[in-house]
Amino acid sequence: MLRLVKYLKPYLWLILIAVALLFVQANADLALPDYMSNIVNYGIQQGGVQNAVPVAIRQSEMNRLALFMNGSDKDAALNDYNLVDKNSPEYEQYVKDYPALANEPVYILKSVDQAEINKLNPIMGKAIIVVSFIQQLTANPSQAPAMGQGLGFDLSKIPPGTDVFALLAKLPPATLAQMTNIINQKFATLGESMIVQMAVGPVKAEYAALGMDTGKIQTDYIVHTGIFMLLVTLLSITCTIAVGYLSAQTAAGLARDLRRNVFERVESFSSVEFNKFSTASLITRSTNDVTQIQMVVIMVMRMVIYAPIIGVGGIIRALGKSTSMWWIIALGVIVLLGLVLTIFSIALPKFKIIQSLIDRLNLVTRENLSGMMVIRAFNMQDFEEKRFDKANQDVTSVNLFVNRVMVTMMPAMMLLMNGLTVLIIWVGAHQVAQSQMQVGDMIAFMQYAMQIVFSFLMLSMMFIILPRAAVSADRIADVLETEPLIKDPENPQRFPASFHGVIEFRNVNFRYPGAEEDVLHDISFTAKPGETTAFIGTTGSGKSTIVSLIPRFYEVTSGSISIDGIDIRDVTQHDLREKIGYVPQKGNLFSGTIESNLLYADENASEEELQLAADISQSSEFINAKPEGMQTEIAQGGTNVSGGQKQRLSIARALVKKAPIYIFDDSFSALDFKTDAALRKSLEEHAGSSTILTVTQRIATIKNAEQIIVLDEGNVVGKGTHEELMESCEVYQGIAFSQLSKEELA
Repeated sequence: MLRLVKYLKPYLWLILIAVALLFVQANADLALPDYMSNIVNYGIQQGGVQNAVPVAIRQSEMNRLALFMNGSDKDAALNDYNLVDKNSPEYEQYVKDYPALANEPVYILKSVDQAEINKLNPIMGKAIIVVSFIQQLTANPSQAPAMGQGLGFDLSKIPPGTDVFALLAKLPPATLAQMTNIINQKFATLGESMIVQMAVGPVKAEYAALGMDTGKIQTDYIVHTGIFMLLVTLLSITCTIAVGYLSAQTAAGLARDLRRNVFERVESFSSVEFNKFSTASLITRSTNDVTQIQMVVIMVMRMVIYAPIIGVGGIIRALGKSTSMWWIIALGVIVLLGLVLTIFSIALPKFKIIQSLIDRLNLVTRENLSGMMVIRAFNMQDFEEKRFDKANQDVTSVNLFVNRVMVTMMPAMMLLMNGLTVLIIWVGAHQVAQSQMQVGDMIAFMQYAMQIVFSFLMLSMMFIILPRAAVSADRIADVLETEPLIKDPENPQRFPASFHGVIEFRNVNFRYPGAEEDVLHDISFTAKPGETTAFIGTTGSGKSTIVSLIPRFYEVTSGSISIDGIDIRDVTQHDLREKIGYVPQKGNLFSGTIESNLLYADENASEEELQLAADISQSSEFINAKPEGMQTEIAQGGTNVSGGQKQRLSIARALVKKAPIYIFDDSFSALDFKTDAALRKSLEEHAGSSTILTVTQRIATIKNAEQIIVLDEGNVVGKGTHEELMESCEVYQGIAFSQLSKEELA
């Protein structure tokens, strides 16, 4: 995968924006369990009261609380409140909210920040709990002896009807300080959240005493928190949609770029590079492999970046709810990793096999489709069906194996998550019973545990999918990093403006890459403009190889080829091939029309030029016989025209180019002798000034050539005209007498 990272550079900004949105989304998702916890803890259990710091408290009640605060705590508490009575300017404003203000002064909380609230919570909470505790004891005198000992004095000795707090106010400061220390020791084992939760009941009672609507407080809190949850959810959804769009844009753009780059690189390949990659493999790499990369990029941007944020954030927030249950999360993660590693070790080797099997399936399919006529001619349908079925079954069986392994993951994950849920409820319930944890915190911890497990699950799924994508990425990178053997020079020369087209081979030797021996040996000749140079010889003698060296489809092993005195390796391939009209051994037409195929040589050619090329190539007769004429549709590969028609259209396409050099690589083999003779005569009339090189097996085709080169096993064994070779070259004589009679050769 790392070999293709550089192709993501144009999409760096999209990726960075997506990462920023993922952070926002993750924080929004992590906030939802907190809001749910608050609804349970504060909205339901605490009636909408969040703190042990009342927003308003009667003066008489504040005086009672002050009894159980030391000097600094009392000053801190009173400094954050304003005392309002009937003479205060704000009286009319507050008496509506706190009707009890009409009967006695009320302390109103100032506008303080959350940090100050957090500071006051334990101070006010402890005092409120103690005051409430004493009020309960005095209301139940029978429990006073046992319960009062916890405060360091026996409330049962106080006469009934006595104002306990007035009596406590008369105690010496040292005694009150001792009582305060005892109270602080009692609360030392409780966390701040539990102190707040225990103080909520008395705070609600105080609100009721002030004349406030406690039901409305609870409803307002739940509604407001619910609205915040809805807004956070909408934010998360918006980020999800935006990230999905950005990831799709990035992945689709990368896939487009990779397909384009692969296509462009393949276009620059010489025949040597084509021998390394089969056509079926190149098609698979440009389609299936690129699709794998596209899918992985989407998943990486949406999951791989998001999962660690959720995982780490979930752990931090879960531990913030309860540090004592960390081992449950660790246990879940260990079990999950063990499960994933087991599945990973089984499935990974199979992922590496799938792509090669798809290559094989594409190869068999392509061979069957392209060779259908041959298959039918030899009645080999059953054999080919079995061959295809074998390739198809191989792909199917491997995919089924992988899917059977993968399908076990979801049930195992559900079992794991349900097991974690039960364990969290079991352990959390005991902590709730022991006042070490709130119910809402337990629910939030459970949700965070699920988020953490899901984050590891997302990462594990990626680790299973990535190997297959890595294989695809390596296959694509292999193509993109394959340097063509034939390259343009750094400082290319240019052909002269007065181009003639004199081709000279000087001691040329050629060996196919990886071969042990040369296939061409010391080839030397000169092809001149206005003349036809023909190549003939036994099968495999190197005729087509020689003409393939001129447009640099292959590179000479030693020696040189020059045109107009310039080595063809010193000019660009574009400039070189611009001078050549090439007709390959196997004519290839493209899907479209006859006109579009002819315009392939020169898109600016006029109708008259197209018609002339058709006339020279003897194509006009069958073109004009078709109702659509030049607009006749041509199927892919030219399968809807005959072999001879395909060859003539290929020749016409080369002639449209009006090149100074023409190469005909056995391009007349599918023509009858009459059409062959007419085409050569017309070609001599209209392209006689060009340098013409012809590869053929027919003596009749080259009898009138100015120069005939006879090849045998890669060596030039004869060179001259037809008459000269009939006298001096045994190989040529053997070929000639095998085709024509003495009278025809005369």
